[in-house]
Amino acid sequence: MNWDDLRIFLEVSRTEKLSVAAKRLSLDPSTVSRRLHQLEESLSTQLFERTTSGHFLTEDGTKLVESARKIEQNAAMAFEQIANQNQGDSGVVRIGVTEAFGNHFVAPNLKELKALHPQIDIDLLHFGRNVKISRNEADIAIAIEKPKGTSMIVTKLTDYTLKLYGSKSLLKSCPPNSISDLSAMSWVTYVDNLLFTEQLSFLDEIGTDIVPSFRSTSVNSQFAAIKSGLGIGILPCFLAETDPELTPVLPDTICLTRSFWLVTHPELKRLKRVSIVWDYLKALAETNQNTLQPS
Repeated sequence: MNWDDLRIFLEVSRTEKLSVAAKRLSLDPSTVSRRLHQLEESLSTQLFERTTSGHFLTEDGTKLVESARKIEQNAAMAFEQIANQNQGDSGVVRIGVTEAFGNHFVAPNLKELKALHPQIDIDLLHFGRNVKISRNEADIAIAIEKPKGTSMIVTKLTDYTLKLYGSKSLLKSCPPNSISDLSAMSWVTYVDNLLFTEQLSFLDEIGTDIVPSFRSTSVNSQFAAIKSGLGIGILPCFLAETDPELTPVLPDTICLTRSFWLVTHPELKRLKRVSIVWDYLKALAETNQNTLQPS
């Protein structure tokens, strides 16, 4: 079997888009399609369901992707061990993370890691869904929901606090005095039917009749809308507390807690550079609890 065909197969399984996979592989989409058909013909099976939305693994495709991923990881580890016997703390580590935590907590705190380990480079990958470590999308995932029934290594990174915020200019004109006042205000929140996890569904916990006037799949867009005075909304404290134009609304009454989880594959965890970044993230969260869970 041709390894290049497996490499193309793996990239399409990760991206679920022929055009995206072709771009990453620096190949023409027609070449990628042709090689996939050749692989399917050699195996006498269909590996993908081809739809207008993308390429999705069949049952046989799912079986093959697990074996192909192991071949890829074993090859990568062998190359790592041979090429970097004396440089175990060098190379790229890919961290998959949500945009808010990546932009406003992880990225601003990588300077010390770089100073300690200048040969380690970081790729910070923002995902609006759960990161698929099993499909090699990242080396380390920072998830907002604990994976269930997995062979991955999973540990809690930290709890973090979210509060209700509004701009000072908006609250100056119509400050709420109780939860019952909140339903009359303009709200900013997520698009419910596009949430990839219930951990981002906040409004049901507040217990009042709320109809959002602005919704977005992006927490950064929500942050900008709240800051502009468009409405009030739930934001993580590590994001909102850095902006002097925002102020908490009923902070003694509305205070939510969520968790971040570190996830990686056991074979990746054995790589020194991945282990270094893993330990650094854990220490970073531990020493910044006042930012993540302010009183």
